[in-house]
Amino acid sequence: MTPTRRTFLTSAAAVAAAGAAPATPEAALPAIRLGKYEVSRLVLGSNPLAGASHFNGILDALMREWMTPERVMEVLWRCEHAGYTGWQLHTDEKLLNCLKQYKAEGGKMHAFSLSDYKDPKGSVADLAKAGLIGIVHHGERSDVNFREGKMDEVNDFIKAVHDAGLLAGVSMHNPSVLDHIEGKGWQADFYMTCVYRRSRTPEETRAEFKEATVGEPYFEKDPERMCKMIRQAKKPCFAFKILAAGRNIKSPAAIEGAFRFMYENIKPQDGVIIGMFPRFKDEIKQNAAMARKYGVVKA
Repeated sequence: MTPTRRTFLTSAAAVAAAGAAPATPEAALPAIRLGKYEVSRLVLGSNPLAGASHFNGILDALMREWMTPERVMEVLWRCEHAGYTGWQLHTDEKLLNCLKQYKAEGGKMHAFSLSDYKDPKGSVADLAKAGLIGIVHHGERSDVNFREGKMDEVNDFIKAVHDAGLLAGVSMHNPSVLDHIEGKGWQADFYMTCVYRRSRTPEETRAEFKEATVGEPYFEKDPERMCKMIRQAKKPCFAFKILAAGRNIKSPAAIEGAFRFMYENIKPQDGVIIGMFPRFKDEIKQNAAMARKYGVVKA
């Protein structure tokens, strides 16, 4: 047993003794099919693990300082213990090393990664060795490809991932990107769909709303716009940034409302990705409770 695995089990036992958590693993969360795999309808995201808050540089630095590789490993084991069976990461060296360690220790969560690389064949060759079930075209690049009329590059990426024998996904923040891919009939296996179109340029924001925001643009009706496109998509979608990158966590009611809205407005075969920074409260357990409350598909 590795020190990381042993540390998790020891700390979990201590927490259980204090009455804050069960000593044995909880049942798996509500799940969907992703290719030949079963993945929980709530998936662990990666931005807080890598120090990307999408809020400000101070919070980025705080996340990077606290989220050491050892703490990332503890988060992974705590998520598995809480019933999560999916982890979405990206091509951060620290996270890829943690994935390899987690798999070597017997970790059972399925992982899929965004790819930042411009060369699809090179990125697939590198990432296919890391124990992933799928690779996803990065949403920032997908939006730029759409804006610049270079969407064929996205289709080339999908083909390269399939050639490596992995599931191919496409991430995006702009609902029009999803509409374009679905209209073309490209063979992506799943999508990652940001419910806030935070990739709008200042010019696009001014054209739509008559003024630009200070910082990333988050608008209250964006989730409705993306969910409408998610429901029309034939393939599974994973909605992400459902809490507006931490902007919508002012009260327990606001958090619960976001989870309820999302599960009620996506398809039964869709899921949610949630980034977590469990330094101040047990977000892992609390978010799992929301998935169990609202993510069960009713017959």
